Amino acid sequence: MDGNRKVLIAGLAGNLLVAVTKFVAASITHSVAMMSEAVHSTVDTSNELLLLYGSHRAEKAPTTEHPLGFGREFYFWSFVVALLIFVAGAGVSIYQGVQHVLDPHPMEKPIVNYVVLLLSAVFESGSWWVAFKEFRRRKGSRGYLQAAVETKDPSTVMVFFEDSAALLGIAIALAGTAAAHHFEAPVFDGIASIAIGVLLAAMAIFLARENKKLLIGESARPGLVKSVKEIAAEEKGLSHFNGLLTFQIGPKEVVVALSIAFDPSLRAEEIQATVDRLESRIRRAHPEIVLVLVKPQAPATYEKRHAARWQR
Repeated sequence: MDGNRKVLIAGLAGNLLVAVTKFVAASITHSVAMMSEAVHSTVDTSNELLLLYGSHRAEKAPTTEHPLGFGREFYFWSFVVALLIFVAGAGVSIYQGVQHVLDPHPMEKPIVNYVVLLLSAVFESGSWWVAFKEFRRRKGSRGYLQAAVETKDPSTVMVFFEDSAALLGIAIALAGTAAAHHFEAPVFDGIASIAIGVLLAAMAIFLARENKKLLIGESARPGLVKSVKEIAAEEKGLSHFNGLLTFQIGPKEVVVALSIAFDPSLRAEEIQATVDRLESRIRRAHPEIVLVLVKPQAPATYEKRHAARWQR
């Protein structure tokens, strides 16, 4: 099982356990913050199912109608997940919180909330730790925020952020329960629900923005671009390497378009051999590159068209 699938399944199991536990507690205590947390965990459970479905769809083999595969299906479902977090998670939590602040009701059996929230923290921590280890492995020497912004496979990032928000939400719900119980002021329960909603909205906006960039088309990671440039610049038979464009079409699929000028002394069969050799070297170094396009072009023509493209 690859790292992504392992993270998603761990997140699904953890969120399902937590959601059931929180709904039981919310029905006993009538805590609006606990109900917001239960809705949050239910949304997270649905999200893991959608991400697993998107991951399955993205692995479908190319067809005549989709010759480059279905990689962007995963970006689509990841974007849907971000919208669900915003609407079903943040929206419901804020709405319930505002209703409770305007018309507060006493919390019943608050001790149940304490026990359930602590159990939820244990369940969520297990899922969070699996996602954190995978995220840390993938980020390398980059910072966590930089890695989250630059990732081309958002599954691990989304589960890590969801579980992190879930743990923060549990802390907020615990604080709201304690304040409502200690001060005998149920309004704090509603305030905690609003705070959980704001937290979810902020996370959803960040995830939606990052997934939108991948969905509408983004270049490959900087390390891959630099490596391909170096490989092409070192290839014999080229008089000049003009530049390249990269297209991330899925978590593990990249298209590369190269503009190069061949040595004028090369014959047709030698040019073909050069292209074959260059493509083999590029794809051997980066198996995620599914298509290499080579365009013979004079440097002056490339510079002219490249400049015109960026001036639009």
